[in-house]
Amino acid sequence: MNHLAHALLAGGDDELRLGGVLGDFVRGAPDPALPAGVREGVALHRAIDGYTDRHADVLAARALFPPPYRRYAGIALDMWFDHCLARDFARWSPVPLQGFSNELRALLQRHEALLPPAAQRFARYMQANDLPAAYADPAVLDRALAGIGQRLQRANPLSDMLPLLQALDAPLQQRFEAFFPQLHRFAQAWAACGRVENPSGDEP
Repeated sequence: MNHLAHALLAGGDDELRLGGVLGDFVRGAPDPALPAGVREGVALHRAIDGYTDRHADVLAARALFPPPYRRYAGIALDMWFDHCLARDFARWSPVPLQGFSNELRALLQRHEALLPPAAQRFARYMQANDLPAAYADPAVLDRALAGIGQRLQRANPLSDMLPLLQALDAPLQQRFEAFFPQLHRFAQAWAACGRVENPSGDEP
C-alpha cells in the first residue's frame, strides 16, 4: 500500500500515523530516539506491507499483469490502490479527502525535525503536489509512476503503466473491494493487540 492507505490505516493517533508514513523511509530498526508511538507506526507499516504482499486478492491482481509489467506489478498496485482509495475516499473515511490530505501534510510539517532527509524532501514534494489527495487524478498518478521508474537503477516500464492500469480498472477495483476491508480490520487488530500473524491473507 502507498502513503494515503498507510496514513488512513494508522487510525487517528498522530504518532502512529507519522510512523505509518515514515515506514518507507526507515531501513532496519527505527532510531530509538523516535517517540515510541512513531516506532510502533513504522512497525504497523511493515505489518501492513507483509499482509498485503501475502494476500490472495493482491496475488491475483498481480497475476493480471502481462510480462514485462508483472515484475513491477507490486509497485504499480501500491499506487493504483491509493488511487482507488482516493477516488472513493468518502466510503472509507468520515474525513473528506482534501481535509485528510491537508491534515497529514500539516502533521509532517509539525514534526519535520523527526523526519529523515529523504522524508523531509518527500514532505515538500507532497506539499507542492497536493498529495496524497491528488492521487485521485490519473495524470498525477502517471507522473508519480514515471518518477519512481526514473529512480530505479534498471530499465523498467513504470512510465508506461497507466494505460494498462486503466484497462485493468474493473478487475483491479474488484480485488481492491475484496481486499481493503480485510486489511482495515487487520490494521485495527494490530494496533489494538500488537503484531498479528496471518500469513494466509485471510481475515484475522
